[in-house]
Amino acid sequence: MTGRSDPTDLLKQMGAAAAADQSQSHPPQSDAEDAGCGDFDIRIGRDGTWFYHGSPIGRKPLVRLFASVLRREADGGYYLVTPAERGRIVVEDAPFTAVELTVRGSGHDRTLSFRTNLDDEVTADTDHPIRVAQNPDTAEPSPYILVRDGLEALILRSVYYELVALGEQREIAGEEQYGVWSKGRFFPLGRLEEEG
Repeated sequence: MTGRSDPTDLLKQMGAAAAADQSQSHPPQSDAEDAGCGDFDIRIGRDGTWFYHGSPIGRKPLVRLFASVLRREADGGYYLVTPAERGRIVVEDAPFTAVELTVRGSGHDRTLSFRTNLDDEVTADTDHPIRVAQNPDTAEPSPYILVRDGLEALILRSVYYELVALGEQREIAGEEQYGVWSKGRFFPLGRLEEEG
């Protein structure tokens, strides 16, 4: 953020915010009118790598600290928010990636849990749905799981293939859908094309 604060100040504020409320799993709320707003030179790549001034941030504890104060707001933008600072960052796709899948049970009783690139665990359920977006040009699927507060994890291709292997057909609104069960909910992975 030009002319505002250097990264050391930002990290101190984030550390203070995290220390003030370690029990919260979501970032602290901040009054947008009172907190400063601008752009931080932070970018999250499609593979989940965090960059500062174009250089990757290699220390996972530091990335986890940044992630602890990450918010997605109503305008769709991503912000780092502390009690004293608020700055927009660039997210190329989703702020997290789902790098590992754990499967327990089978059928309707199956539970699908994902580990993110920051070692958070999230279980697919009503509050953490799986969704699949399709690229309009290539028809390539991009699968996601909601982690928290509007923040999603892009499910990596290898993990997505594991999901597809677990899938089954089900009719939804008159169309055959292919999907997976988790915590008693069916999550469509795509519509089955009719052969003809």
